[in-house]
Amino acid sequence: MDPQLASQLFPHVRIVMGMVIGLGITRLLGGLAGMVQHPNRSPISAVHLLWVGSMLLKLIHFWWWQFALFHLDSWTFGVFFFLIAYTIVLFLLAALLFPDNLAEYAGYEDFFLQRRRWFFGLFAVSLVFDLIDTMLKGQAHWDRFGVEYYVQVPLGLALCALAIWTANRWFHLSLVGLQLIYQLSWISRLFNTVG
Repeated sequence: MDPQLASQLFPHVRIVMGMVIGLGITRLLGGLAGMVQHPNRSPISAVHLLWVGSMLLKLIHFWWWQFALFHLDSWTFGVFFFLIAYTIVLFLLAALLFPDNLAEYAGYEDFFLQRRRWFFGLFAVSLVFDLIDTMLKGQAHWDRFGVEYYVQVPLGLALCALAIWTANRWFHLSLVGLQLIYQLSWISRLFNTVG
């Protein structure tokens, strides 16, 4: 593909991805605002709030790392479709944290634990999509993560399987705590790196 055409396509793709990611962020922030506006509507849950924070961070981090697609020389509809599918998965993860109606649940934690199979199933899909996304960005992008990346994804998939299986509150609290610590560690180590 002509490099000039590829550089012209990137902003278009980034705008479409940004719209979907923006919807996910809007869903999370709107849900948080609803909790502030109506604090007695449903009991607040640490598990739920920590996952909201983790997903907000994941959406922002995803948006930052997609800048590396600027270096992609070959754009096809398949690549575009994959990237939009990836952003849709991330949006759905955000949407699963704030239902339209909590009337049939005892609160946010009850909702989260009852919908954990969907949430962690989609979270596992996002891990697989992250592998594909990293491969699209090329060997240089892949190499900068080292051995850690080879451990991170399989371990993440195993933890997702466990999270689908168990509704134990302490397991889920520990898992989201580990997720947040790892996310913050990952971001702080690569903070000054673009894509």
